[in-house]
Amino acid sequence: MINYSLNIDYRRTIILVTIILAVILNGCQVIPSNYQSFLFLSTPSDTSTFNYPLNRSAYNIFGYIYEPLIIENGLTGELEPGLAESWEISQDGQQIIIKLKAGLKWSNGEPLTSDDVVFSYNEIYLNDQIPTSFKDTLRIGKSGALPQVKKIDNRRIEFSTVEPFAPFIKYAGKLPILPAHALQESVRTINSKGELNYLTKWGTDTPVTEIISNGMYRLKSYSPNQQIILEKNPFYWRRDEQGNTQPYIENIIWKVISNRDNQLLNFRSGQLDTIKVEPELFPLLKREEKRGKYTIYNGGLSSGARFLSFNLNQGRNAQGKPLVDPIKSKWFNKKVFRQAIAYAINRKAMVNNIYRGLGAPQHSLIPVTSPFYLSPEAGLKVYNYDLEKAKALLLSAGFKYNQNGELLDNQDNRVEFTLLLTAGRKVAEKIATQINQDLATIGIKINLQFLSFNAKVKRLNLSRDWEAYLGGFVGGGVEPHGDYTIWSVNGRLHTFNQGKQPGEEVIEGRKVAEWEQEIDDLYVRASQVLDEKKRRQLYAKAEQIIAEQLPFIYMVIPLEFEAIRNRVQGIKYGKLGGGFWNLYELQISD
Repeated sequence: MINYSLNIDYRRTIILVTIILAVILNGCQVIPSNYQSFLFLSTPSDTSTFNYPLNRSAYNIFGYIYEPLIIENGLTGELEPGLAESWEISQDGQQIIIKLKAGLKWSNGEPLTSDDVVFSYNEIYLNDQIPTSFKDTLRIGKSGALPQVKKIDNRRIEFSTVEPFAPFIKYAGKLPILPAHALQESVRTINSKGELNYLTKWGTDTPVTEIISNGMYRLKSYSPNQQIILEKNPFYWRRDEQGNTQPYIENIIWKVISNRDNQLLNFRSGQLDTIKVEPELFPLLKREEKRGKYTIYNGGLSSGARFLSFNLNQGRNAQGKPLVDPIKSKWFNKKVFRQAIAYAINRKAMVNNIYRGLGAPQHSLIPVTSPFYLSPEAGLKVYNYDLEKAKALLLSAGFKYNQNGELLDNQDNRVEFTLLLTAGRKVAEKIATQINQDLATIGIKINLQFLSFNAKVKRLNLSRDWEAYLGGFVGGGVEPHGDYTIWSVNGRLHTFNQGKQPGEEVIEGRKVAEWEQEIDDLYVRASQVLDEKKRRQLYAKAEQIIAEQLPFIYMVIPLEFEAIRNRVQGIKYGKLGGGFWNLYELQISD
């Protein structure tokens, strides 16, 4: 333990030695001699697969190795050509014809044509035998019909829908295109278990030379739980005005550093080119900004979400065992119980103590920057800290207190539950600690369980045997339909009451509440309406139901800060795209 009566120079020496040791202990990740051709990034969790449609983790390298037909400008949010050269939309909005750029190639030099586009959609993204969340955002109307995708010629593809679909262009063109010549056989054949061979294709044990991509980079090497090295894709289509190939940066080293403290040490010692600046780190890193030769960019309020969620699934697993203890399931499925929890959590204290005032209480999954956001002033229900109200709600629902102030249900069962959270996330740990303290004041006991990110995902989406979790969603942009996979009662991310997914058995005993179905229906209706005013009204109604029922109890929206080294030239920081949305034109200059 450092004695804070030590003089400043001695303390600095200790810190410097710690950083040096961390660099040494970081082992074989030596800085390459051709340092200027490398961009050094980090991730808190290793990739779980190299098969994009099967990925469930936010931590992956797919944005570097794949490209969709249409991309969004990171500054303006406007749609721009990716693999597409152009597109035409019919007057009724039910047909889009997309034309590919000429001469596109895969990372192995094979031609990329409309056959790959049709294959990617018809045989993978829209395939009911492949468990992805993308079908949820592409389903149209109450029937859940999927778009029709067909080839016109080698460069043109027609997308069509049976009825109007407002966000069609955004979702028809924004999924990465996959190589038919490498994957088609696996999609059309099955293994001895009767499952598609595709479901085990391109796992992390696959030689990197077999992973074929079409983005700015391709895989060069993979060291599990250590790092991924990406190299410039020589067949990528971009050229600058002078005809030079892009991107300019030759290689990316993507280091797996699970511990935030180690990420900080790596950044401060020059081993990383960027780091997300957590609120508690802001004063330190801001003070060192000039000397450390980096710039801290302010991205404004986050478009993501962090929340507490209870498992409302009343179903049973394949062995007939309830996914959730029936006693606790009764608590969780009481609306007033969830509302009491919301009133008992002090979000303003979180903003001040955990986020250093660099944030605000969150009330909705739709970002405040979206024109579809319903503010509290416009009628959204909020849950300001109110312990008396929380206790009154619990008592009204049949709960009671014993002489020790512990909360009991009407059968005298102590009210306690296990809260899952990802290990190694300091902010999440602090939030969980405060939730624990806050709920203790209303007599509820919480048991914290720390899991790796991938282990937590498996509990939530596969075994489903959990009680509550502290989780988050990465911002999906200003278009609410991107969150339909969360609100669809059969959606892949409908974690609080997840239903049967492709390839799974029916979950016996699962019940879908009327309010769940109503939210689903409202999202469907909003996607069918082309009038923006009517769409806002429908999403507003859905938000009011969500705020009343609380499948997610939102925490805090932080301000997002990112520190990027000045050696990375060409940064055009955007609130929508961050610092690397224009990676193709960035350069390294020391």
